[in-house]
Amino acid sequence: MIDGDAPKTDSVRPAATGAAAERLRGSIAGPDPGRRRALSVGIAPLPRFTLNAFASFVDALRLAADERDRSRPIQCAWTVMSETGQPIQASCGVEVSAQSRFQDPAVFDYVMVVGGLLEHDMTADAAVARYLQRADAAGVPIIGLCTGVFTMIRAGLMRGRRCCVSWLHYHDLLEASEEVVPDASQLFVVDGNRITCAGGIGSARVAARLIEKHVGRDWAQKALSIMMVDGGRGAAGPQPQPPVALTAKNPRVARAISILEQNLSDPPTIEALAEQVHISRRQLERGFREELDMSFGDFSRRLRLDHGLWLVLTTDRSILDVTVECGFTGQSHFATLFRRAYGLSPTQARKLSRRERERMLERALHLRSRERVAGVALRG
Repeated sequence: MIDGDAPKTDSVRPAATGAAAERLRGSIAGPDPGRRRALSVGIAPLPRFTLNAFASFVDALRLAADERDRSRPIQCAWTVMSETGQPIQASCGVEVSAQSRFQDPAVFDYVMVVGGLLEHDMTADAAVARYLQRADAAGVPIIGLCTGVFTMIRAGLMRGRRCCVSWLHYHDLLEASEEVVPDASQLFVVDGNRITCAGGIGSARVAARLIEKHVGRDWAQKALSIMMVDGGRGAAGPQPQPPVALTAKNPRVARAISILEQNLSDPPTIEALAEQVHISRRQLERGFREELDMSFGDFSRRLRLDHGLWLVLTTDRSILDVTVECGFTGQSHFATLFRRAYGLSPTQARKLSRRERERMLERALHLRSRERVAGVALRG
């Protein structure tokens, strides 16, 4: 039984009165502004924010705020705000009600901006940016979920900082600012009093980190367990490897890349791929050179090596298992190609410290992204 759980007695309880009634009303109406919780977060979603990132974070707080699944904001409080108190529409079309207008940021332990689609009402973005500046002036740590980091950058709050960004928006961040150090290898990044997160399930992990710090380790574990999130409580963890097919403009080439990505352990020949995407081998080979400036064979090998790098650095699977999953004929062959591509053998790479592994992933992704933007492809 979790600490604080009431023993199971009768199945019917009397109606709550007095203080109990006030707590029950608080669980429905939201946090009581007069009560100081162990963890309090002010949340400012941007128009067209990502509902998944928002909900994952808030639900983790909700589950850690009370015993069992009662959801009373006893230990944690969260306040959704907008400039005028108007509802905010998520990218999926669902509207979330604001509990209040922007409050004094000093009443919170953290202030968080939740982004989503980069194209949205910049008037609202400017208002949130000004609010983040107020939070910074008050010494309140700031969190950016999903593309919320772009608003933090526009507010001038990320100069010289490491920041997390989804691989999906890595190129956008490179183009938006040269004053930050982007990281698309981790689910979230902590740099002093700035926390940035790629979104998705990483938002629950950010919440768990805060819960563990302010409420307790067991409460963080409880929240993630109920949400069925695997892994460490406050550990960032690696982002999944991005699908390369999303970067291809030629639909036939994109389809061929997608098929390759789904069959890394048994890579199809170019003849088989050409047949599946309904063009000739020569047309497909030409498409690869035009899109990626490399042959089909070179691309297939590099795609599988990149997946191998990710597996070597982020899992404890044997090198033999990695070799087989990446479709190479033998462990020594894989090791030779791996060393040629990354400067270390798989065994040496696995012995690196956690931070060195993160940097290795960052360099690989950064180089690939820079060269794709420039129209130059990497060769294995």
